[in-house]
Amino acid sequence: MASTGSAYVGARNLLTGQADKARQVIPKAWDVPPRADGVYAPGGGPVQRWERDIPFDLHLMVFGDSTATGYGCSDAEEVPGVLLARGLAEESGKRIRLSTKAIVGATSKGLSGQIDAMFVAGRPPDAAVIMIGANDITRPNGIGPSARRLGRAVQRLRAGDAVVVVGTCPDFGVIKAIPQPLRSWCRARGLRLARAQAAAVRAAGGVPVPFADLLAPHFHKTPELLFSTDMFHPSAAGYSLAGKQLLPALCQALGECNSGTPPEAALVSRSDDRGLLGRLGGLSRLWRRSTGVPAPVLGRAPTLV
Repeated sequence: MASTGSAYVGARNLLTGQADKARQVIPKAWDVPPRADGVYAPGGGPVQRWERDIPFDLHLMVFGDSTATGYGCSDAEEVPGVLLARGLAEESGKRIRLSTKAIVGATSKGLSGQIDAMFVAGRPPDAAVIMIGANDITRPNGIGPSARRLGRAVQRLRAGDAVVVVGTCPDFGVIKAIPQPLRSWCRARGLRLARAQAAAVRAAGGVPVPFADLLAPHFHKTPELLFSTDMFHPSAAGYSLAGKQLLPALCQALGECNSGTPPEAALVSRSDDRGLLGRLGGLSRLWRRSTGVPAPVLGRAPTLV
């Protein structure tokens, strides 16, 4: 019993030490991400500031951490919420109201507060997008508790009749600024968290989109294009790539696939080699089998404008 207790304490101290190192390596986020909440109409044009007398057809809310806010972008048109609102407006032909509740530095522990703020402000949205997980690895928060907190957040949103799409924990293996062996430790825990998140999201009635599987091959291949200047957060191109994976899942969940692609064909399992990853030649199997999570993969993307 004593040896078991010592091993537990030793393992916990090791994990805590590795997480402390990760926080020291990863730069603090000081800038305020651009925001452009409001109403987006089909056909483009400037965002319309929402007021109570401004009509809209669908309400989209974005929850999560710095990636959900678009940290690293210099223009509001580049942040995920705006990309999704404009893409959804074009795909559906409807006016989309965007509200952002995400907070830079948030972990899964902060999701309940973001959802509480939503209820204070008004009724639940028609659709919610959550991007969370990276900060749970660098704290460190436990894999199981972090996934369960995300599941409860999805459950609360689903109870309000919102469709929920979740971008799960990204792959730390592409962040070359994190030295080894710390990078491998972060990657392994991140992939475990992504698997647990996907299971919790599905159980709660949401749709998981495995960023680690879908985005890592591209970030690994062209990091200079897809990372922002801090080499940790995505660039505008990186956020656009993430949006192209989230948008079809969002349209599918809302039943708004109106661009000519049949709903059942718009998304295919990532285990199908005819999908997007199966057509990316020359990539290691390591990247194609990172989480092993079946999830929506783009067949033909609605356009992000």
